[in-house]
Amino acid sequence: MIFDIRKYAIHDGPGIRTTVFFQGCPLACRWCHNPESQSRLPALLYLANRCTLCGECAAACPQNAIRIDGSVLTDRSKCDVCGTCAQTCYHGAREVSGRNVTVDEVLAEIERDVPFYDQSGGGVTFSGGEPLMQPSFLLALLRGCHEHDIHTVVDTSGYTTWKALESICQHVDLFLYDLKLMDDEHHIHYTGVSNRVILNNLKLLARHGHPVHARIPLIPGVNDDEENLRQSGELLGSLPNITGVELMGYHDMAAAKYAALGLAYPLHETRPPSAEHLQWAGTLLKEYGLNVKTSA
Repeated sequence: MIFDIRKYAIHDGPGIRTTVFFQGCPLACRWCHNPESQSRLPALLYLANRCTLCGECAAACPQNAIRIDGSVLTDRSKCDVCGTCAQTCYHGAREVSGRNVTVDEVLAEIERDVPFYDQSGGGVTFSGGEPLMQPSFLLALLRGCHEHDIHTVVDTSGYTTWKALESICQHVDLFLYDLKLMDDEHHIHYTGVSNRVILNNLKLLARHGHPVHARIPLIPGVNDDEENLRQSGELLGSLPNITGVELMGYHDMAAAKYAALGLAYPLHETRPPSAEHLQWAGTLLKEYGLNVKTSA
């Protein structure tokens, strides 16, 4: 199950890429950019700014989960995410995130972009959600890409078994590896899971010779303090095969997605880090011999 295939991506690995977003994630990061991907099941989004209150969705809903009362009200306890309302809405105000696809269908989409990969040194990136929640599907896609000499990247939280991670390694040209918080209690508080498996898998990947590009989201008040950054730098600087570190400044552009899902945005009071703070954090990480790139 995937929720999107994005063409001409330029921030998910080298060159021009096709990014395949997997549905489902074992983490629930408070700053998640794709909250619609967290559930293993399809999710319904309602985009109020596109809605004209025409009432077609309410009339079509087989569960009678929608009513119009000055605005559109959806009883999500009744909704079974059948997608009827999304098919009925002519204005695109209702969407379903998550659809079942076959390996051949995804590979056909990827192969259409081969000329762009060849010209730019790009390829395909498997992201999410967490692609390693569907390891067999991921492995089949990776094998199919390598059979066609397509460069592969896996963007992962690292929260999986080593067995699952090891099973795909020979078919992955580069790992984009998220490193969020070094303190385990803080990691549990902000993501819902321990970081012990994550850190252990990072060490195993690097020490087994697999190229890893670390990505650190810099979230003010969460992980942007000197202690966390130095611990991150010490770990990454001690490992082989770390090709670089991307320090990504937090932004709140996902807040609209939370609203569309009927959820409160957990970090509504958090603001993006200043350019000066982002630069300071990048300079600090460079002290550990790391090749650091910052992005707002």
